[in-house]
Order: sequence, then C-alpha cells, then structure tokens
Amino acid sequence: MQTDTPATEFDPNNDPAKLARIGAHVTKRLNANPLVQQVDHEDAQLYLYQGFLSAKDCKTLIAKIDADAVPSTLYKGTEQQGFRTSYSCHLNRWDPFIAKVEARMSDVLGIDNNYAETMQGQRYQVGQEFKAHHDFFHPSQSYWAHEGPGGGQRSWTAMIFLNEPKEGGATEFPHLGLGIRPQAGMMLMWNNAKPDGTLNYKTLHTGTPVTRGVKHIITKWYRQNDWLEATSAQMS
Repeated sequence: MQTDTPATEFDPNNDPAKLARIGAHVTKRLNANPLVQQVDHEDAQLYLYQGFLSAKDCKTLIAKIDADAVPSTLYKGTEQQGFRTSYSCHLNRWDPFIAKVEARMSDVLGIDNNYAETMQGQRYQVGQEFKAHHDFFHPSQSYWAHEGPGGGQRSWTAMIFLNEPKEGGATEFPHLGLGIRPQAGMMLMWNNAKPDGTLNYKTLHTGTPVTRGVKHIITKWYRQNDWLEATSAQMS
C-alpha cells in the first residue's frame, strides 16, 4: 500500500479545505435523497442507490464496453504484473446516451459534471481482478505532475454495477470489513477523503476475482477542480 510523505508546502491541487467543502455538499445531498441508502461505517462515507439504471440501460452500456474494451492499464511508474487484469474503455461523454447517464449520476451527487473525468467502462472475466488500491491520487507519485494540474485530487467515486456474475467479483474494502456484491443497476458512491478533507486511506478497495460469469461496471471519478476545463487547457 502506498503512503505519502507529508508535504512541506501547500499544494492547491490537493486542497483539504476544498475537498471538505465538496464532501459536506455531497453528503447533505445524498442524505436528503430517499432513494439513497448510507452504508453505516464510522471510518468512511459510502452510499448505495439500488436500481439506479434500468436493465435496458445496463445492456446498452455493456454493449458499448464490449465493443471498445482493451486491457486495463495503470499509471506509469505504478505498474505491477497481475495487479489489474480486467479490460476497460473510456466512454464518449459527447454520446447522447452516455451524456444522459453521466448527467443523472452527477445530479445525484450534486457535482457539476465538468468536474468528472471521462467515465470508464470495465469488464472482468473469470480470474480477472483489480487488487487493493485507492482511487485518490498519491501526490508522491510521478503521475501527479500531470494529474495535479489536470483537475486536482479525486473527491468522490461513483460506480455502477451493470450485471451480476454468477460467483465472485465483489468490491471489497478490507480496512472497513465491507464487501459490496454486484447487483445490476446499483450505484455505489464513496468519499475518497475524510470529512476534514484529508485523504482517507481506509477507502482502500479491491475488485475481487470473478470465479463464474462476467462482471461489467462503469466508474466515474470526480475531481476537486473543473477537470474538463483543466484538461482542455493542457491540450491547447
């Protein structure tokens, strides 16, 4: 598990005060939604939205993932053999169907969709997994030189299970003693920071190996800053 040496200087792209404000806003919105259920745990903020997507919408997303999926990758400098063995693809945020799904997800959390990275689709076949990792960025890693200015730290994660493998494929949080079994159409959301905005290392999680069947999910990561604006500026 990665750890970071405490920074000696304030990093505006990894700003606890801003992450705390985002966290408080999203928490208030989720707690007020009668369709959202909080997973009760003192060490992390996790929420479930059962039946967020219809079976038809799930099938459409599965088809889009299967059409474009390639072997999943890790950030340069963090590669480990066998660490992430799934297939994945970036979904086109300008596609009308994808845009509709993203808008609904962002509305539930109450975050402007421009703060979200391009949504990623993932497929896990038998034996494939994503070993224990954090969704937030580790500023000590070399990739931070690019990711920091490109939208800043990740705040919340939203993940939707699109189908149910026959066995395996749970999303497990080992430090929390929690495991979320895939249920088609269910959205899982969690705060990658603590209420005070510091990074929550207890959100370490793993996509456990599928042992029978296939698992499809989509994952959406939100940043502390406007990701679309920042990345557009980087490319100009």
